[in-house]
Amino acid sequence: MRLGNGLGIRAVTAWLPRTVATAQDALAQGRISEEDLHNTGVVEVPVAERISAPDMAVAAAHEALATAGWDGADLGFTTHAWIHHQGHDFWSPAHYVAHLVGATRGVPLGIQVMCNGGGTALEAAAARLLADPSTGSALVTTGDRFPDEGFDRWAGDYGVFYGDGATALLLHERDDDADEFTLLGLSSAAVSSAEGLHRGRDEFTPATQWISDRIDVRRTKKAYITDTGLDGFYREVHTALRSIVTTALEEAGIAPDDPRIRLLALPRVGRKVRHETYHPAVEGLTKAHIVELGERTGHLGAGDMTANLAAVREQELLAPGEIALAVSAGGGFGFTCAVVARPAR
Repeated sequence: MRLGNGLGIRAVTAWLPRTVATAQDALAQGRISEEDLHNTGVVEVPVAERISAPDMAVAAAHEALATAGWDGADLGFTTHAWIHHQGHDFWSPAHYVAHLVGATRGVPLGIQVMCNGGGTALEAAAARLLADPSTGSALVTTGDRFPDEGFDRWAGDYGVFYGDGATALLLHERDDDADEFTLLGLSSAAVSSAEGLHRGRDEFTPATQWISDRIDVRRTKKAYITDTGLDGFYREVHTALRSIVTTALEEAGIAPDDPRIRLLALPRVGRKVRHETYHPAVEGLTKAHIVELGERTGHLGAGDMTANLAAVREQELLAPGEIALAVSAGGGFGFTCAVVARPAR
């Protein structure tokens, strides 16, 4: 996506519950093994004991709006992304978030494309702002919660521990004097032939959780790997990942060897998954240092990309004028790369 002079990220926020569950406790309880702990590299995850996923998104949005000094009524577009149950079966969480932040001017958009929802939502917001300048500003939120009743956050998937939390990002016309980041490039790609990793051999069912009480990602992945193998998956995914990084930089007018490119943030999946799936594709494409930012959150569902941008800001990992690449990915499979710069004020 060519963004011209770029768009401004006025504020970016990750809202995490204060309660945490540690991997050591999960190990002591027999929920994970020493091998799981080593392969994942996650110390703890945030746990929402009562607050719902959409309410966490509302909290993140209010924090971002307060940081920007904006009013929700001024937002021209809102979009909310998620991967897991939002609290009601037949309902629009995107409209709920818009309602509670007072965003009455635009039509909310809900996005459910697995863990790349945050990247897809950011792309949708950017496209809306570019296509219709009267939109003015956009809010992108994500929110996910993985309670034991429906999802085993420790052992429900291979090499991924899941944390609860939400994110919010405010996008508008570029303003280097006020923005936290400038969004310079966006590129996405899909490997739809791999959708079976989350379907396996399961039959289509008439209602949710028909086959098992809790979502079991390991079951579907095991069936897919047994039937299909992973060689083709890795080959196509690596091609897609290289494509989104190089295309996003090219369309932003930035050379891959530009010394301003400081870091590259990957999805907050486990250490082994990152090194098998992502590192072989992105290492060497640029001089960026690959940063690991999910040690104390685990995977935040659709929110990894935005949470990584929030961490880059909070930890001041970029100096003024420096550039970061943020990669988002999700089952299906879909991938997005965002190129952002810290304004050189």
